[in-house]
Amino acid sequence: MISYFKPFVLLCSVFCAFSCKSQTIISDDQEKNSSIINDTTFVNLEEYSQDFVYDMKYATTDNFLKAKVYDCAECFLRLKTVTALVEVNKKFLEKGYKIKIFDCYRPLDIQKKMWKIVSNPEYVANPAKGSIHNRGGAVDITLVDSNEKELDMGTSFDFFGVEASHNYPKVSEEVKQNRILLKTIMTNSGFNFFDSEWWHYNLKSALNDKVSNAKWDCK
Repeated sequence: MISYFKPFVLLCSVFCAFSCKSQTIISDDQEKNSSIINDTTFVNLEEYSQDFVYDMKYATTDNFLKAKVYDCAECFLRLKTVTALVEVNKKFLEKGYKIKIFDCYRPLDIQKKMWKIVSNPEYVANPAKGSIHNRGGAVDITLVDSNEKELDMGTSFDFFGVEASHNYPKVSEEVKQNRILLKTIMTNSGFNFFDSEWWHYNLKSALNDKVSNAKWDCK
């Protein structure tokens, strides 16, 4: 009886190790031990550039959920998205600006919480289909100047109203030009935008990636 039980326990332990690991984004140490990183691998943006400003809203209570739903303020994205984002940020840096990030990859469980509060596909993607954030290919951003002061975009991040639309006409000339600056450089660099959200951009090829519910390890 014991001779059969031990192999069974060992098999269960191995299965658990692999199944649990599949739900956790690969850590930096694991990545460094790999000579080749696939462009769909999740990586931490901070490891690839120090030229971004962060205000990860869902790692705080300063968001429409009024709850901290991320354990720590980390920006994980698929490698191809990180590569494109680093390159587009260089273009903004040449003009005296840089990208400030509000949100990056978002686990599917968080998407479900958002949908319960705002079940409107104009502003929150239905988790049944999944958001591009859930695929690791989208970012919510704005621009800051050399003093890290945000450019006026007319509304706050996650403002659920027509005023946040790219097509909303009743904005000042300053706001209009700021939105155009952000949109023009992002779309010319391989990113798509949402009409209803001036802050949302996603890599065009990200639509082909799978929805993920993986979590990242906090440092």
